[in-house]
Amino acid sequence: MKTAEGVKVTTFVEVAPEDAFEVFTRETDLWWRRGPRYRADREKRSTIRFEPGEGGRLVESVDDGEPFEIGRVLVWEPPSRLVLQWRARNFAPGEHTRVSVVFEPQNGGTRVTLEHTGWEELRADHPVRHGLTGRAFEAMIGLWWGELTTSLRAHVTETRAKR
Repeated sequence: MKTAEGVKVTTFVEVAPEDAFEVFTRETDLWWRRGPRYRADREKRSTIRFEPGEGGRLVESVDDGEPFEIGRVLVWEPPSRLVLQWRARNFAPGEHTRVSVVFEPQNGGTRVTLEHTGWEELRADHPVRHGLTGRAFEAMIGLWWGELTTSLRAHVTETRAKR
């Protein structure tokens, strides 16, 4: 029996859930970190964007290349919830995990909770694991998402919370 692997990260943004959902899905490229840890191409500038609605995609596009589908939208419920089928560039066809993002009103702002699950479906020696398993792997993924949600919070604070 495989043990479920997943991570959950939470941040708080000082805007209403409607604004938080909009920033997350329409301003993705502005808050998503750059660099080889977060973007596919180290040499070229890329853009990350959502195609809204169920069946839409989260894609990364490089100026002179084909867009890469990072995720497929399974649930699109503004302003409260977003669920994606997720894949990394080194996933084989048919391999995927799941990302769920919940936007909850809290203390005059929004609690954003991101949960990434389904890793147990990938083999233990999968390249995405970088040789890590169990809690060490979960810690790596949790830190990755933690850095991205910190960027989301900083972007909201710099652009939206001042309005």
